[in-house]
Amino acid sequence: MSFRVAFTADFLKPGSTEPVFPDIDATALDVPGVDYHILTEGVDEIRPGQLADTDAVVVLGPKVSAASLEGADQLAVVARIGVGFDAVDVEACTRAGVALTITPDGVRRPVASAALAFLLAQAHRLPLKDRLTRDGRWGEKPQHMGIGLRGRTLGLVGLGNIGQEILALIAPHDMNIVVTDPYADPDRVEGLGAQLLDLPSMLGRADFVIVCCALTTQTHHLIGETEFRQMKPSAHLINVARGPIVDQKALTGALQQGEIAGAALDVFEREPVDLDDPLLGLENVILAPHALSWTDESFRMMGESAFAGILAIARGKAPDHVVNRDVLDSSAFKKRIAACAGRATADEES
Repeated sequence: MSFRVAFTADFLKPGSTEPVFPDIDATALDVPGVDYHILTEGVDEIRPGQLADTDAVVVLGPKVSAASLEGADQLAVVARIGVGFDAVDVEACTRAGVALTITPDGVRRPVASAALAFLLAQAHRLPLKDRLTRDGRWGEKPQHMGIGLRGRTLGLVGLGNIGQEILALIAPHDMNIVVTDPYADPDRVEGLGAQLLDLPSMLGRADFVIVCCALTTQTHHLIGETEFRQMKPSAHLINVARGPIVDQKALTGALQQGEIAGAALDVFEREPVDLDDPLLGLENVILAPHALSWTDESFRMMGESAFAGILAIARGKAPDHVVNRDVLDSSAFKKRIAACAGRATADEES
């Protein structure tokens, strides 16, 4: 019996055998002892029993719930493409002895680049100037001056991998950097040329605020009505993390009432965003469909990262980038990866 890898159904275009993301090169799994296939159902959530006789599952969008793990008696790893794991029941995975991996190697630079693209577009008023050009309104351009970044203040909500990458990319622009992150080491922050502040203090000083933290129960609606009133009327908010970190209704009101100058969003509380959402009618917001960071490089590297972890499991080793690291010491996980390695080796030798 071989080591079996499943891909969620959304890896293929509906009704087709054509991949949605061809840059995710599954041929990395074309090694002796490893077989892989696409699940045919469960686009919204992996269904109970679908992962029976499966050692690893590669996940794009579907939820992985406790019910998804029913019957998955030999599953050792859920390999999530991306860094967000709010759609995965992490505790259920840990209880079952299943590791959850993510792919920060393929996300860090593309998401940071997307955040910088938003920031530069806001600073230079790119969408507005595009409209002026298309409408032949050249005479209006003196009324719409951009914002120079040198000496301005950038605030980061979160200083993980993406936040640190943003600091590296923004360095040539000579901005002052302030950060809020309850888990950040003050000396580490200072070493990166930034200042660690509490959330209200950071919001009050920043000209641009980039949200780049994880969505948790603690960060849900972290930025709402109170926080928008703490920001400068000239400030801009950028969210490249997860929509529910920002209270979208409060954000819409803040933009409509001029409490802040603008926003740029790649994520929303509900996705796809409703077409009648008032946010879509505002001219002081830039929007993208949770895909601004999607590049050929990003998907290639995310695939490489996910497959490296899966092949480690097939060799009986712990993978990198495990979210629920406590599971690595559990007897249930150790038993599962030992069995996985046995299947891969037995099939290779046969």
